[in-house]
Amino acid sequence: MNRLRKGDEVIVIAGKDKGKRGSVSQVMQNGKLIVDGINLAKKHVKPNPMTGEQGGIVSKEMPIDASNVALYNPETKKADRVGVRVEGDVKTRFFKSNDKSVDA
Repeated sequence: MNRLRKGDEVIVIAGKDKGKRGSVSQVMQNGKLIVDGINLAKKHVKPNPMTGEQGGIVSKEMPIDASNVALYNPETKKADRVGVRVEGDVKTRFFKSNDKSVDA
């Protein structure tokens, strides 16, 4: 079970965007995430008249390693570690600091 999922609120704990918060928009198989508004890079785009795409410099969200982000706990307003608890045949994620469920 992945500790981070699409839609989770995360905070960056390492890198150039340290301290910024964002929502996970994509989880990749290689252990990287794409987070809204985090790890932006400038990309030069050629115009394409067939699709009506205008050329120029575009800011694009690049993948960030999952080890450089932590799940944001709204109760403590800090980054928090995540554990997985098995209750019967259901797995649930919980915050390690206050033992509350993440998904609730």
